[in-house]
Amino acid sequence: MTPEEILQGLYDETLVGNAPRVLELTNDGLGLGMEPQTLLFDALIPSLEEVGARFERGDFFVPEMLIAGRAMAGAMERLRPLLAETGVQTIGKFLMGTVKGDVHDIGKNLVNIMLEGAGFEVIDLGVQVAPEKFVAAIEEHQPDIVGFSAFLTTTMPMFKANMNALEKAGIRDTVIVMVGGAPVTQEYADAVGADGYAADASATVKRAKALLDDRRAKVPA
Repeated sequence: MTPEEILQGLYDETLVGNAPRVLELTNDGLGLGMEPQTLLFDALIPSLEEVGARFERGDFFVPEMLIAGRAMAGAMERLRPLLAETGVQTIGKFLMGTVKGDVHDIGKNLVNIMLEGAGFEVIDLGVQVAPEKFVAAIEEHQPDIVGFSAFLTTTMPMFKANMNALEKAGIRDTVIVMVGGAPVTQEYADAVGADGYAADASATVKRAKALLDDRRAKVPA
């Protein structure tokens, strides 16, 4: 196959979520001497962006997003160490976790894949993440954005507990805070003092980029 055919194949097979074929084409591309960032930026990311666009139009639903995301994730497992070696610049660092008391992670994992596909470095703390663990991880990793995920209405109050913990630790102003999850609304995000909210994975990527651009524009060079 030619490099052009590999890129087109990667785009097409990611779109339909054919994980084994995506991984095979990734390996084929690397075998031909193609740069990992070429595979990522010229095929995988555009494909996932198209998945997001189709979701927003109502042509794709969560299952399609999930299988496309998983196909992308398989390729990223292969490419991540190679990208690190080449020193590809990430657009920002995103720390993510499901709040204490909540063990749901499908939505969070999908958001992580979409963020990584968009060029973010993602640090996933998993589920049942206590406020003090978020604080420690922010101090350790110095992320640009921290994301709190909640699937249950009963765990949404942890957003406020997390915000209070950041305030108490004196690090609230060092990070952009985003919240999300099935029961979460923009009104609730505003009420707890979050900087951003997004209803789904595709919207999260756009909002995260916009918030980051906005913050960087305000920082004097």
